[in-house]
Amino acid sequence: MRSLFILSSAILLSACAGQQAVPEKSAPAPAPVAAPAAPAPVAAAPVEKKAPQCYSGDAGKFFNVGDKTTVSGIEVICATNSDGKAGQWAAVKK
Repeated sequence: MRSLFILSSAILLSACAGQQAVPEKSAPAPAPVAAPAAPAPVAAAPVEKKAPQCYSGDAGKFFNVGDKTTVSGIEVICATNSDGKAGQWAAVKK
């Protein structure tokens, strides 16, 4: 039994050692490309800044800043956070 294991190991090792490494294929040199003509200057469209909004999973939609609604039975208002970049729910002050 031991000799069978040793014989199969020897055959496996000789098969692996007998394989040659595959030589790397050299990529053909790319054909020279003519320089493209400079594109005409295009005026950048003004980027419209979106106003912050708050999402309500109960309603399944976004609310604009200042909108009031009820979330989980509590009356809330959509307000901007301290940096003004996003909206967050705040309790309505009575």
